[in-house]
Amino acid sequence: MSKDDVFIGSIDQGTSSTRFIIYDKSARPIGSHQAEFTQFYPQAGWVEHDPMEILESVKVCIAKALDKATADGFNVDKGLKAIGLTNQRETTLVWSKSTGAPLHNAIVWMDVRTASVCRRLEKELSGGRTHFVESCGLPLSTYFSAVKLLWLMENVDAVKEAIKKKDALFGTIDTWLIWNLTGGVKGGLHVTDVSNASRTMLMNLKTLEWDADTLKTLGIPSEILPKIVSNSEIIGNVATGWPIAGVPISGCLGDQHAAMLGQACRKGEAKSTYGTGAFILLNTGEGIVQSKHGLLSTIAFKLGPKAPANYALEGSVAIAGAAVQWLRDSLGIIASAPEIEALALQVESTGGVYFVPAFNGLFAPWWRDDARGVLIGITRFTSKAHIARAVLESMCFQVRDVLDSMQKDSSEESKTDEFLLRVDGGATANNLLMQIQADLMGSSVIRPADIETTALGAAYAAGLGAGIWSEDFLFDSKEKMKNANVFRPTMVEEVRKKKVDSWCKAVSRTFDLADLTL
Repeated sequence: MSKDDVFIGSIDQGTSSTRFIIYDKSARPIGSHQAEFTQFYPQAGWVEHDPMEILESVKVCIAKALDKATADGFNVDKGLKAIGLTNQRETTLVWSKSTGAPLHNAIVWMDVRTASVCRRLEKELSGGRTHFVESCGLPLSTYFSAVKLLWLMENVDAVKEAIKKKDALFGTIDTWLIWNLTGGVKGGLHVTDVSNASRTMLMNLKTLEWDADTLKTLGIPSEILPKIVSNSEIIGNVATGWPIAGVPISGCLGDQHAAMLGQACRKGEAKSTYGTGAFILLNTGEGIVQSKHGLLSTIAFKLGPKAPANYALEGSVAIAGAAVQWLRDSLGIIASAPEIEALALQVESTGGVYFVPAFNGLFAPWWRDDARGVLIGITRFTSKAHIARAVLESMCFQVRDVLDSMQKDSSEESKTDEFLLRVDGGATANNLLMQIQADLMGSSVIRPADIETTALGAAYAAGLGAGIWSEDFLFDSKEKMKNANVFRPTMVEEVRKKKVDSWCKAVSRTFDLADLTL
């Protein structure tokens, strides 16, 4: 091994787990560690995380991944040259500038406690639900950070007091981690990147700055907001007290944007990431496309302070892999997530069963926070294998719904003779899931050899920002297609159409089922 070996580390802080992956100069993973952390459900529809537990999980993952790589003979102590960071996006927290202590648990992106805040704003604002779409590309929804911040400002005394004393800092998880990584109360940097900022409802998509009119309308003080930077630039160095002290943080993206970069999606290309939720993004190039079919306009990535921004259309599915966790943890139908594939393969179909996992409402393209989950079509014939297969189908139907909207919204120049969907995320290891996705779409699904493209995308941004890699290296499509798996549709169109029609009927049954006390 050469003393000139160069390594890039990637912090991937997700909804249910944290991981740290170390890559060599050829972007091959050479060491990693993953740790789950606690999910808190204080009330129906509420989801929280402990920011201190997340911080500790990052420390543990870094230390153990370094140990593993070192044990395998890699000189990572001297060779680690850059750190990238990617994170669960809209999850929101406020902490004390002077003590570094969180003032409340982080409110997770899928939490729906802000439904009443959204309804109030819809009535008060002239544009109703779409009041801020022109500036930020997003409708009023429980999904986004701004309404979560409003809830904290209105309901948590510690937050009110800290804002009054000018001791409050707001951020998404990237901001919290970078502030702590760069020193915390001892000079930590209060920053976010354009992709995470684009999910708050507070950033203007055209100027890539906090929108003054939006802040004024919502009554959010600008001094609690972080500075916005690009996705690929040297932000600052890791402070002492961390195993990676002194290493520059040179890349930061929200998880879905990182996956898009990891998949090397250029204009007109789409990817779907299957994790706790499912997130489908279509790169629309340097132009902002306003959706007419229930999608969001957002940033794809901006690879440097002077680089042009690429934009995207996005459709977000709240519950994908989380439905498998529900089968495991709440119903006990499976003992581990991978078991669902073998169980679902025991039957050739769902036997007419349809499952819509609207546990916390429905996101794109429906946008119904009053929806709740349904399992319909049950007969005495129905077994747990049919239910398992229906859960897998539910992920694929939801992704198809989003892709249908994308094809309606995207310009003619973005359309190709055959639509190819790039896929990534842990759930894509399930071959049956991928085949169902291809069948229900009626087009091919491409799974890369390395399915952890979220962490890879953050590493790409960091390597580019630190001058280790070039954009040509990042977007080498031929290299990325090596050893990829392609799943092609086998379902006949008549069957596909019947199943899609039945799915749409099932979705309609979920509406207006939410408990009105939420």
